[in-house]
Amino acid sequence: MQQVSLDIMEFIERNILPKYNDFGKSHGLQHVMRVIDNSIQLAHQTGADVNIAYVVAAYHDLGMSGPRAIHHITSGKILSSDNRLKKWFSDDQLRIMKEAVEDHRASSSHAPRSLYGKIVAEADRDLDPETVFTRAVEYGLENEPTKNKEEQWKRFQKHMNEKYSCNGYIHLWIPGSPNANNLKTIQNIISDDELLRAEFERIYDKEIVE
Repeated sequence: MQQVSLDIMEFIERNILPKYNDFGKSHGLQHVMRVIDNSIQLAHQTGADVNIAYVVAAYHDLGMSGPRAIHHITSGKILSSDNRLKKWFSDDQLRIMKEAVEDHRASSSHAPRSLYGKIVAEADRDLDPETVFTRAVEYGLENEPTKNKEEQWKRFQKHMNEKYSCNGYIHLWIPGSPNANNLKTIQNIISDDELLRAEFERIYDKEIVE
């Protein structure tokens, strides 16, 4: 089983991962580490190059330093302009990696152009129900702090229905991934307003206390 190059890992841990400390809880260091772990597992599952999958995951949200709406495009530009990566990857590989980062966004109107785009898109959809609900509440509190609790609930509910419900825009790209069962659990909770409200109340109250 291929392991990530220690040389590449050292570079990423020293120069790239610390940047995520500026992105808040919902897109911070804990999030990118989950995406990296998921990407490595999916690379092993699909036979993809682990080093490419690892670096794509590490760069995928660096564009959060700018406007969120285009963060996937910005992240791709950051990766492709980082000449330090040429030490390990060819121009063709870097092009694929840039496209993979661009394609990771859940609301993308097209399927990822390569296996690596599918891997990072799937890895970014860490559909552990607790993680999904917590990140959504955290994002609302971080980015719309003037909203009161009821307004936060409405934002949370709307986001859940638009993204994760049976009619939501989220897509899964790797057959047999752990996300499929988790998404079904999330959809069952979303379909019951009382269950969804209970999840929101529990997490909201915990975040406010912290």
